[in-house]
Amino acid sequence: MKKTAGNIIFKVFVYFVCVFLTILSLFPFIQMVINATRSTYEIQQTAISLIPSKYLLSNLKILTGKSFNPVRGFLNSIIISTGATGLSIYFSTLTAYALVVYTWKLRRPFFTFIMAVMMVPSQIVTIGFYQMIYKVGLTNNFLPLIIPGIAAPSMVFFMRQYMIPSLSLEIIESARIDGAKEFFTFNIIALPIMKPALATQAIFAFVSKWNELFLPQVILTDSNLYTMPMMVSLLRGDIYKTEFGSIYLGLTLTVLPLFIVYFLLSKYIISGVALGSVKG
Repeated sequence: MKKTAGNIIFKVFVYFVCVFLTILSLFPFIQMVINATRSTYEIQQTAISLIPSKYLLSNLKILTGKSFNPVRGFLNSIIISTGATGLSIYFSTLTAYALVVYTWKLRRPFFTFIMAVMMVPSQIVTIGFYQMIYKVGLTNNFLPLIIPGIAAPSMVFFMRQYMIPSLSLEIIESARIDGAKEFFTFNIIALPIMKPALATQAIFAFVSKWNELFLPQVILTDSNLYTMPMMVSLLRGDIYKTEFGSIYLGLTLTVLPLFIVYFLLSKYIISGVALGSVKG
């Protein structure tokens, strides 16, 4: 009886901790959304409040009344983030597939080189990258922000580690015996098996690319090509420096697509975890 009571108390404690941590994690986002409906004066008086106000349309009017164009920023960010994420996922999985499925002489040195590239900060090569982009005339263009997504060493490493226990080489050999081409085998057999890993890395890649600010500021100087984070960063200028409600509204619009992407892909992550637990 005492053991049962102890188990109940422990479960209640665990649930309480989980609920508390969930609320603690969501609170900054909830506060950001609420502040987007409040005026600058209200925010300055009480920075923390759980009661929405009536200034949402006023903040939106201020936000769109100057050089801030949320629709254009959304489209620019979606083009860049979606393109870079798609290239990163496909080619990183293809590279990991070559490292796992094929046996070739330089396979281990090649993987070691990929691991070494992971240690190099991207900021180090920014100057050389910009000089190359400038010489080929690709400044104020989305391509320099999308095409480098093909080379994602950390994603290759993650895909390889996931593929080793998940992808059965017997299935690949059976497909080859049946006459399937290599790309057909990869696209039809390997990719569906990798859905949980693809969903996980898609979330990370999309969020990282969506929030990227430094490289777009270096390459894009045309205001019509600004991404959403670049536009939000402009809200801290002289015109908007006291319009905190508009700033919070801009941040809310920036974060919203990230939640949508997560909710769309989370079911694949959950299904993958459940499948792994059944296999275990």
